[in-house]
Amino acid sequence: MRAFKHPPIEEVALVDVLHALSDPVRLDIVLKLAWEGEASCAALDFGRPKSSMSHHFRVLRDAGLVRTRNEGVAHVNALRREELDRRFPGLLESVVAAMKR
Repeated sequence: MRAFKHPPIEEVALVDVLHALSDPVRLDIVLKLAWEGEASCAALDFGRPKSSMSHHFRVLRDAGLVRTRNEGVAHVNALRREELDRRFPGLLESVVAAMKR
């Protein structure tokens, strides 16, 4: 399986993070990862087509929000929470808290 590319956290731009979070599907993925930790792509697809979900995961990776790794035949995703908290203190916490209401 191919390895995924992840931007160095220093190159992650706030505008890209906000763009990635502006889509309801991607926001749902981020929230589920924030609440549950790691999850496979299949566990996060919400019944949507694989091609559509591949696009969403790529946007999240390119924006620096998630890290995807291969585990057997599955792709496992996790938030880059610690890195993002250093880069944009309080951002993820605020987004997750706002969505709990």
